[in-house]
Amino acid sequence: MFNFKSLLANPFAKMVHYRLQKEAKNAVKDQQSILNQLIKIGQRTVFGKDHGLDKVSDYASFKQAIPIRDYEGFTSYIELVKKGTPNVLWKGLPIYFAKTSGTTSGVKYIPITKDSISNHINGARNAILTYMATTGNTAFAGGRMMFLSGSPELERVGGIATGRLSGIVNHHIPAYLRKNQLPSFETNCIEEWEEKLEKVVEETLGKDMTLIGGIPPWMQMYFDSLVAKTGKPVKDLFPNLQLLVQGGVNFEPYKTKLFETIGKEIDTIELFPASEGFFAFQDRRNEPGLLLNTNSGIFYEFIPLAEVHNENPTRLSLGEVQLGQQYALIITSNAGLWGYSIGDTVKFISIDPYRIIVSGRVKHFISAFGEHVIGEEVEQALLKAATEMNFSVIEFTVAPFIAQGDGKSYHEWFIEFENAPADLELFRQKLDTYLCEKNVYYKDLIDGKILEPLKISALQKNGFINYMRAQGKLGGQNKVPRLSNDRNIADDLTHYINK
Repeated sequence: MFNFKSLLANPFAKMVHYRLQKEAKNAVKDQQSILNQLIKIGQRTVFGKDHGLDKVSDYASFKQAIPIRDYEGFTSYIELVKKGTPNVLWKGLPIYFAKTSGTTSGVKYIPITKDSISNHINGARNAILTYMATTGNTAFAGGRMMFLSGSPELERVGGIATGRLSGIVNHHIPAYLRKNQLPSFETNCIEEWEEKLEKVVEETLGKDMTLIGGIPPWMQMYFDSLVAKTGKPVKDLFPNLQLLVQGGVNFEPYKTKLFETIGKEIDTIELFPASEGFFAFQDRRNEPGLLLNTNSGIFYEFIPLAEVHNENPTRLSLGEVQLGQQYALIITSNAGLWGYSIGDTVKFISIDPYRIIVSGRVKHFISAFGEHVIGEEVEQALLKAATEMNFSVIEFTVAPFIAQGDGKSYHEWFIEFENAPADLELFRQKLDTYLCEKNVYYKDLIDGKILEPLKISALQKNGFINYMRAQGKLGGQNKVPRLSNDRNIADDLTHYINK
């Protein structure tokens, strides 16, 4: 498969890749320049005047002036922006609000400014161009591409265009790619996920799909729907499908099932996008780690995970991070976010250049008994046990069970199996052993008989889909948290246990 568009993509991809390599070598210097520019512009804002940014001259004084906060700490400023007040968090008014659901604050309105929109648009583009430059594969550029996204229909909040980030970005797809894009604008505007999925299947069948993007659980639902409708593996329906672009959750627990449904392994690119910014992307084939986006209007800070709930935690700039340490990710950006905790935790696996893996969520952990188990640990323990015993998992989540009266407490794992292990008890023992290897505090609680070994509750087929449907969160960018420190999700999932 070859066409003129593929031919043009090659020199452009090489040019962008060369520039990104140069930026990666100057990451620390670029970060300092970005901070200086942010401070200079921020001085003239309401936020900047409230925090004395005119007296800030370096990173040390910046840390003194700007406290760490999450969305709740910005709501008074966001409300001012909604009223049409200019120069509140950034110069002028935002051009968009990215509307997203918060775990504690309900709906969040994340500003996207004229200066920050390029960060979102160019992030995924640079990831795909880097893939082209490093593999030489540009043929897919001539086929049909699809990103499973939110509706591009936007509402107005305080006069500002507002919608899901993926829907906003949809408006900025270059004209030369529009005729390659599926599904249609009308189908993309359907809000109800199952109705939308049915239409997406109709519109893509018989098309030469070469690239498909989205979060893994919803790509899996799309592929399952294709197979159910046709009785054929995806590779027979889309023989030129070459690339999956994915992000939002760790790909590893989904990879085996996705490739089985496709009928072969194909290349993948992992992204680290959020409403607050596009932070990193996979720049190397078959190697872990995402290249941090260090020259795109975002200044990064990192808080050691052990200090994340401290009143005055240690704050590190990029040049101060260490390999293998868990950090909470903090950003200051030209969207008008200052010392903003995005809620994700990362770990550096390289510092030349700066590459990270996303290890979990600050609020998604279990420490009901002092163990502080994080997402990376449960995912790796499950993957190791599943690989050894040759079975696959569709979805899972973990919650504490705190005993009342007789009996001991334990961790309860809710798992929907694609194909269950032949010996469930052996799997349970392996899983508990591997989690002990990953987390010494959990091991101490098990060895000290303070906790019982974990227990498994196997869910019915489509148990997680039915749960998400009941919560009104099926589709879009919604996903089930890997970990909860309470029983809110767990108690609802008990209705879907395989009896």
